[in-house]
Amino acid sequence: MLTVIGEALVDVVSRNGAEPRAHVGGSPMNVAVGLARLGQDVQFLGRYGQDDYGHRVVEHLRGNGVALPFEPDTRPTSVAQATVGEDGSATYDFQLDWSLDVTPERIDELLDGTTLLHVGSIGAMLEPGASVVVDAVERARRTALISYDPNCRPSIIPDSSDARARAEQIVGLSHVIKASDEDLLWLYPHRTVEDTARAWLKAGARLVVVTRGAMGPWALSRGTGRDGVSVPAAHVTVADTVGAGDSFMAALLSALADREILGASAATSIEELGADEVRELLLYAAAASGVTVSRSGADLPTREDLPTVS
Repeated sequence: MLTVIGEALVDVVSRNGAEPRAHVGGSPMNVAVGLARLGQDVQFLGRYGQDDYGHRVVEHLRGNGVALPFEPDTRPTSVAQATVGEDGSATYDFQLDWSLDVTPERIDELLDGTTLLHVGSIGAMLEPGASVVVDAVERARRTALISYDPNCRPSIIPDSSDARARAEQIVGLSHVIKASDEDLLWLYPHRTVEDTARAWLKAGARLVVVTRGAMGPWALSRGTGRDGVSVPAAHVTVADTVGAGDSFMAALLSALADREILGASAATSIEELGADEVRELLLYAAAASGVTVSRSGADLPTREDLPTVS
């Protein structure tokens, strides 16, 4: 079983003066759905309300085969107001309630048998839920591959120094990290994304992947050498970028799971990957992201959508 912990919300997307449309979203929740669509057994640990938006979240997750150990609570489901520009890029305004009313003992029960734990975005930075996420990572790290996507939201965590401290706490506990170049430049405006990736490897990460929009992703690990490896972005007509990074993350993790790079031995297995193997991972994840940006909203691909990538 793979586990994802983090926020679930509803994206209310507005574009070009058209009537707003609601899509179920939230970065960690999208990753959980992406993993399930790619054939992985996954559970999602997050909160959502008993309101109409919460019902949509539950239907979406269960409809995609994601296991849900938590029941809806009485608080409102979180909402993100997304405005899509003419170039397809999205900006967000959030109304959030991020908390997890769960004991450490219950977390241990839920993580029993988990071979991969993914965390990130708002769920790993916004209190009071962020402390529960960090505790879960510390508990799971003995037996699971840990992955992290900071997916920074300056409108939610405007203090970059606070966000940087929180990110570095999880970086030191993680094996696989995916971040956008925008994330890294916001967290570390006075150094290059390459230098940040190198610093994160020194801090304990085994593989750091940087997504760079149209430039394509770049990855750094011990096996890639100091210069890392890169692949081109998929060439598609962009509908919008909602869910692009989450699709990339899900496909990257699914590809690792397919290679049985999971569990307590994951750190060693990742370090043994050569440059060509990392390049294959990037191509697969980039293809998945390309499918998502060609569609409206966070509509992540299935295995059948990626027939040409091994």
